Amino acid sequence: MNIADLRKSYEKAELSETASDSSPLKQFERWLHEAISGEVPEPNAMTLATVGSNLRPSTRIVLLKGFDERGIVWYTNYNSHKGRELAGNPFAALQFHWVEMERVVRIEGRVEKVSAQESDEYFKSRPLDSRIGAWASPQSEVIESRTVLVASAARYGAQFLLQPPRPPHWGGYRLRPDNWQFWQGRKSRLHDRLRYTLQDDGGWLRERLAP
Repeated sequence: MNIADLRKSYEKAELSETASDSSPLKQFERWLHEAISGEVPEPNAMTLATVGSNLRPSTRIVLLKGFDERGIVWYTNYNSHKGRELAGNPFAALQFHWVEMERVVRIEGRVEKVSAQESDEYFKSRPLDSRIGAWASPQSEVIESRTVLVASAARYGAQFLLQPPRPPHWGGYRLRPDNWQFWQGRKSRLHDRLRYTLQDDGGWLRERLAP
């Protein structure tokens, strides 16, 4: 197989200035709803890109757990690799890729921790094994084997039983967007690409970019 010969023609939809919403948040909500109703696999999965003190970017997949006019929310271990990078450089980028719909959404902005109350409320909603797992996994640290994780989960499960509290090192982040991009695949690689840039007055400038 020659990887260079892999090609696809994008012909499912279009994205125009007249059909798109003037609010990037509403446009995102519309596309996310269509991805969910279209049964796209894991429609809330998004790539998170951060940059550390060494100026090397890194990416990983996280799950969208909330969004509103304040920003985009996900939850993780604050001591993880991404947590350490965000502590040193609070700017990040997110990307959704809904392959089946031939769509990409890119979001950039400053990241902050959500309130302790928000983190507590979400943590309580998680399945019990996930709550135990938040205690058991020293995320991004080197461990000898999976046995270490299993033993740690068993230990914390015995300690907390059915009521594990939220670990102090675990909680939510919120990215406050100042730049959105919506990409819709089109035929002949002449894709539709709209960018929304936050203005000083709080409004959004919508522009078309060449693909």
